[in-house]
Amino acid sequence: MAMGKPLEGILVVSLEQAVAAPYCSSRLADAGARVIKIERPEGDFARGYDSVVHGESAYFVWLNRGKESLVLNIKAEEDAALLQNILGKADVFIQNLAPGAAARAGLGSDALRAKNPRLITVDISGYGEEGPYADMKAYDLLVQAETGLSSVTGRPEGPGRVGVSACDISCGMYSYMAVLEALIERDQTGEGGAIRTSLFEGMADWMNVPLLTYDYAKKIPARVGLNHPSIAPYGAYPTQGGGEILISIQNEREFVRLAGEVLKRPDMPEDDMFCNNEARCANRPALDEIIIGVFTGIERTELTQRLRDAQIAFGEINDVAGLSAHPALRRVEVDSPTGSVEMAAPPATVNGEVRELGPVPGIGDHTDQIRKEFS
Repeated sequence: MAMGKPLEGILVVSLEQAVAAPYCSSRLADAGARVIKIERPEGDFARGYDSVVHGESAYFVWLNRGKESLVLNIKAEEDAALLQNILGKADVFIQNLAPGAAARAGLGSDALRAKNPRLITVDISGYGEEGPYADMKAYDLLVQAETGLSSVTGRPEGPGRVGVSACDISCGMYSYMAVLEALIERDQTGEGGAIRTSLFEGMADWMNVPLLTYDYAKKIPARVGLNHPSIAPYGAYPTQGGGEILISIQNEREFVRLAGEVLKRPDMPEDDMFCNNEARCANRPALDEIIIGVFTGIERTELTQRLRDAQIAFGEINDVAGLSAHPALRRVEVDSPTGSVEMAAPPATVNGEVRELGPVPGIGDHTDQIRKEFS
């Protein structure tokens, strides 16, 4: 017998666009919450990012499954009143408007929670709502640059962009986690809460290792491409006949096995140049010379067998086509206004069940129904 979803009965209203807020609300929808997405008449601008999924945006179909689309003009008196009616019955309100815009529209957290103390509000911004950056526009790549993420990404020749919307996604994830915590706390206290998250703060947390390295050792991690800046060997190495294999050594037991069973150099762990991770990082060129010599000196099939036999973590360097065909990739099917879409499945499974996900809405698909329900 199929189990119910954990957030069934929770009403979420999201005045959202782009990625961060829609990520948060989509995960709440996946967990069974009813999510009413407020859109302008032209729709969330993420609908127009691309048209690769039989005419629809890849971003939009990924982040808006399972929601109801309500078109409103929140500056119009009738629509503003309808939104207030809905919020009076809501459990969660999410918004990522420009700083101050929600409050000017009568949708500030304090005002809403004064009317509905059980409401959980989530205000998502670029750099927080206070300080000199509070009124700065913030999009993912801008925040990658501002947080220093791009400075530790790429090859030595120059900084690079992480190839997905990492700052948006991290902010959406933290917002989702905070909502779940607030719902648990509300069960204990009966009171909602006010959550504030930002793209900058989400990525700053992810940047803690390079930040601590700088603050306490005055070292700025170098860009090392497909290598790890503080663990060795952990990176990509050429193989015989072209192509690369990425290996990862996480502890001294693994390095002993790599040295003895793969490199056929059992003496290496006793060498002062390679006896621990810090020594190997300090002597990375000499270490790499030995590894490259072995990896390019034997056939790739023999190399991968040695790695498997020694239980060394290694991986192929795939492109997106490789991901699409990867045996570990699980997919789910989601309906959309233009047809079925297959996408990567949510990463967590519960009790072995594949959770059914709701359809992607067209602009205003649920406007009439919601107006009747809440007017």
